[in-house]
Amino acid sequence: MLAEAMTAAAAAGGMAVVQSAGTDLWTTFRERCAALLGRGDPGRESDALDRLDRTAAVLDAAGEDGSERVRDLQVGLWQGRFEAMLEDMDRAERIRFVTELRSLSGEFTAEGAGRGTVSGNTFSGPTALQIGDHNHQDVHFGPAG
Repeated sequence: MLAEAMTAAAAAGGMAVVQSAGTDLWTTFRERCAALLGRGDPGRESDALDRLDRTAAVLDAAGEDGSERVRDLQVGLWQGRFEAMLEDMDRAERIRFVTELRSLSGEFTAEGAGRGTVSGNTFSGPTALQIGDHNHQDVHFGPAG
């Protein structure tokens, strides 16, 4: 049986898959998630990419009418996949996998993905806007001089 922390990481991973599908973040997420699931095996990584793409297609096809039910089902399916993988790992692999899954999930779920998002703003006049980590920007308004 999985420890609570591992079950929580698997649930967060399932939520990250579903929340990322269909967004601008999907391509990056699916590649990183497949690499994590593949654990260095190109065949497993390719299988993971296929499963991730099928999930995105199912979620897209669900539309507005059945989307909540389909989303919940997909979260559960991915949670189960992550849990099954964890059950087959030794202790050291589990710790590494859970750490990486938490990191990935935190970065791509609604809470993590919202960092750096700008929305609902009105700018009147000269504006400088920077989003991201560790960026550098020199902005000068007015005539060059």
